[in-house]
Amino acid sequence: MSWENPQNEEIKKILEESKTIAVVGLSDNPNRTSYEISKIMQDNGYKIIPVNPMVDEVLGEKAYTSLTEVKEKVDIINVFRRSEFLPEIAKEAAKIDCKVFWAQQGIINEEAYYYLKEHDVTVIMDLCIKVAHSVLKVNN
Repeated sequence: MSWENPQNEEIKKILEESKTIAVVGLSDNPNRTSYEISKIMQDNGYKIIPVNPMVDEVLGEKAYTSLTEVKEKVDIINVFRRSEFLPEIAKEAAKIDCKVFWAQQGIINEEAYYYLKEHDVTVIMDLCIKVAHSVLKVNN
């Protein structure tokens, strides 16, 4: 069996019920996709928590070096790292109280998918969170 994303209704519900998104790999460069998408999500009312050891602050928010450093509740972990880094990030994600792991468009790793499913985490891969938010007409 291969990985599969939840149905659109579930994805819409996740986006409507979520308030805080930890963005792994969020760049402080406004020209990077991670910055652009996170800014749009922030503009749509989500609190963005940058997770990147190379920056101190992004989008006016303090950056953390790892997910386990984040002390507040995280609703969605949104990942902007290459596919080969997903298993390591998945192991870190399983250590915090977050039930949704979202890998951006073009990012897929079945090892990470199955690991997270074993830890009762909803996994969404190869899908842009901004596109899903727009296409599914999320109200938040």
